[in-house]
Amino acid sequence: MPKRHVFAVLLAAAIAAAGCEDTGRSAPANALGAPTAPTPVVSTPGPIEVPPALKGAVSFQEGFAPIVERLSAAVVNISAVKVVQQGSARRPAFFSNPLFRDFFGEQHPNFSIPRERREQSMGSGVIVSEDGYILTNNHVVADASRVRIFLPDRREFQAKIVGTDPKTDIAVLKVDGQRFAYAPFGDSSKARVGEFALAIGNPFGLGQTVTLGIISAVGRGNIGIVDYEDFIQTDAAINPGNSGGALVNATGELIGINTAILARGAQGNQGVGFAVPSELARAVMDQIIREGRVVRGYMGVGLQDVTPGVAEALGMKEPRGVLVAEVAKGSPADKAGLERGDILVEIDGKPVADSRAFRMRVAQTKPGSRMKVTVLRADARREVTVDLAELPGEEGPKAATGGDALSERLGITIAPLAGDLRRRLSLPDDARGVAVVQVEPDGRAQAAGLRPGDVIQEVNRSPISSPEELMQALDKARGRALLLLVLREGRTRYVIVESD
Repeated sequence: MPKRHVFAVLLAAAIAAAGCEDTGRSAPANALGAPTAPTPVVSTPGPIEVPPALKGAVSFQEGFAPIVERLSAAVVNISAVKVVQQGSARRPAFFSNPLFRDFFGEQHPNFSIPRERREQSMGSGVIVSEDGYILTNNHVVADASRVRIFLPDRREFQAKIVGTDPKTDIAVLKVDGQRFAYAPFGDSSKARVGEFALAIGNPFGLGQTVTLGIISAVGRGNIGIVDYEDFIQTDAAINPGNSGGALVNATGELIGINTAILARGAQGNQGVGFAVPSELARAVMDQIIREGRVVRGYMGVGLQDVTPGVAEALGMKEPRGVLVAEVAKGSPADKAGLERGDILVEIDGKPVADSRAFRMRVAQTKPGSRMKVTVLRADARREVTVDLAELPGEEGPKAATGGDALSERLGITIAPLAGDLRRRLSLPDDARGVAVVQVEPDGRAQAAGLRPGDVIQEVNRSPISSPEELMQALDKARGRALLLLVLREGRTRYVIVESD
C-alpha cells in the first residue's frame, strides 16, 4: 500500500477514535430510537459570561457546547394567544325578545354576535437584562391578548408587552422577577462575512434547538420584510418558531434577533435566514423602555440608487451616492434647499453607500439634529445643512389622565382620539370615544375580550368622548358590571366587563 494511503487510513482511524471517546454526557436513544428526555437547563442568575479560554478559539472536541450551555438559559419560548375575527353569526331568535330590546335599545337593529376564535402561536425570545426584559419579534406577539414565557428550567411567566416596533419587527416584553440569566450584547457592527454564527430558538415548537452556520452577508436590505432593513444574513438553519431567537457569535455574544427566512414557497430553511442586528434591536428597545415608542429622524426625500445606467445618463464617471427623486413640500429637505435630481454623496463627511443605508442613517438620527449633506448638482459640489424633524406618523398615543387607575381597575391603557391616532385607526372625523392602546394580561378588560385598537364609545349607555369622561363613568358604576359600546374595525358591539 502506498505511504500516502497508509497515512490517510491512520488519520481516519485517529479522528474516528476521537469522535467516539466516551465523555460521560451522551444521551442514548430508547428502544424505539426516540431520544430520551433532555436534562432541564438550570438558569444561573446574572450575565452569561464566556470563559476567556473560549474567546477566539473553539475546542475541536467540545465544539460550541460550553457557549450553548451558558446561553441556553437566556433563550425562552413564547406562547402568544390572539383572538381572530371570523365574521358574524346570525342573530339568535331570542334577540327579538322585548326584554332584550329594552336592554339594548332599538338604535342597533343590525346587532350581531361576532364569531371569534383563539389562535396560539409559538416563537422565541432572548432575555437581555437581569430584571427580565426580553427581545423578540413584533410578528410573534402582534395583536396578542395573552403572552406566556417558558424558560428552559421549566419556569413559566406571564409577560407584559412593553412596546413594539413593526418598522423593524422588534418587540420588547417584560416578566416580573430579578436576577434572571441574560445574554450579553455583542457589537453587531463588527460582524464579518464568514464568521461562525449560532441560531438558538424553538423551531416548529420542538423545544430549544441550536443550529450552526456562518454569517453570509451583512447590511442586507431591500428585501421587503419591514420598512427599515439592515439584516445580518446567515445559513444557520432558521425555521418557523425560531423567530425572536438569538443569533450568537463564536464568543457567545448576542449579535442578532432571528427574524425571517427566504423560503420561496417552501415550509422551512433553505440556507437564507435574516436577523435584526443587535445594535439596532438594542437601540429600539432602549427607546421603547425610555420613551414608550420609537422616535426616528425625518428628512423628506424620496431616493433611488445610482445604478451604472443612471450614472451614465447623468454624465458621472462612476456610480456613487443616491439620487433624489422627490422632495416633500415643507419637509426639512425642502426647507434646506434640496432639489429633485440632486446626488447625495456624503452624510457628515462619510460616503453614502446606497438608499437603504441613507434611510437607516437618517432614521437613527435624533429629530432636531443637524445633518450636513454633500450634494452634487449640475457638476457642482456643495454642502447643505438639514435640520431633521420627527418622522410623520411616529407620534405614539400619549398617556391619558388617570392611566394608573384605569390600569388597576380595568387593565387597559387608553388615549384620546388625536389626529394621528384617528388616522391610524381609520376613524371618521366625527367618531367619538377613547382608544384602547394596551390591554393588560389577566385583567378585567382582557377577560371581556377588549383589544388594542378598540374604541370605547359608551359606558352603561352614556356616550363618552374623552378619558376624563370615561373615568367619571367608571366612578358612577363602581361595584357594578359595565356595558361598553365598542367600535372595532368599522363595526360596533357591546362588551360586558364584570364588576370589580
